[in-house]
Amino acid sequence: MLDDFFWRAMIAGVGVAVVAGPLGCFIVWRRLAYFGDTLSHAALLGVALAFLLEINISLAVFAVSAIISIALLALQRRGSLSSDSLLGLLSHSALALGLVCLSFMTWVRVDLMGFLFGDILAVSRIEIAIIYAGGLMVLAVLAFIWRPLFAATVNRELAAAEDLNPDSANVVFMLLMASVIAIAMKLVGVLLITALLIIPAATARRFAGGPEQMALVASCIGAGAVVAGLFGSLEWDTPSGPSIVVAALVFFLLSLLPLWPAATPGGGRG
Repeated sequence: MLDDFFWRAMIAGVGVAVVAGPLGCFIVWRRLAYFGDTLSHAALLGVALAFLLEINISLAVFAVSAIISIALLALQRRGSLSSDSLLGLLSHSALALGLVCLSFMTWVRVDLMGFLFGDILAVSRIEIAIIYAGGLMVLAVLAFIWRPLFAATVNRELAAAEDLNPDSANVVFMLLMASVIAIAMKLVGVLLITALLIIPAATARRFAGGPEQMALVASCIGAGAVVAGLFGSLEWDTPSGPSIVVAALVFFLLSLLPLWPAATPGGGRG
């Protein structure tokens, strides 16, 4: 008989995976894998500020991730540096600032390993409610902006010409990403969130015949990785967060085998 904490972890992990799948598809389509990494590193700065200002950690992580996202958009418009250079600058700067701030707060005992790699087995019922309520809002907003956001992903100039307001869609997408980072941090940790966003989406490209189908398949693959990872963690006594990511990696490797029929074109941008 499985313990109650195991089922709580399963329910919470599936909730995060379902939300992360569609967002991860846009990251893959836009070739912004390092963007998720940047936000996850910025989360540690949010943790440091939460302890310093004595505020809710999730709110602080969301605020810092949102600020980093808006700063990225503003710097991209200036065009002085390439996107990957800007992401590297923001990512490592935020991570370094967070670690430096934590080192100065000697009166605070911080479980860095917990924040870096997560502790999904310690999730509470209240946190599950937050995950599902926040996840439903994220998915609802994403569905609302899906058309302009996808149009901006394919061709920003064409989207602007059709009056789809791609800039606003991009800002909302950045805020949705910040929300997911804040929600998922406790589960898989700031260093593993990017993998949960990218690997299921990358795997789904092999089976999807269109963008909407790819988003759905990515959510299913992510949920399957959570289930497989947690049972693997239980069986072999391995860390739960990394086990979930390893399970997602196994699914990706299996998708590369020449056993599956090729999907019809349209599952991604290339």
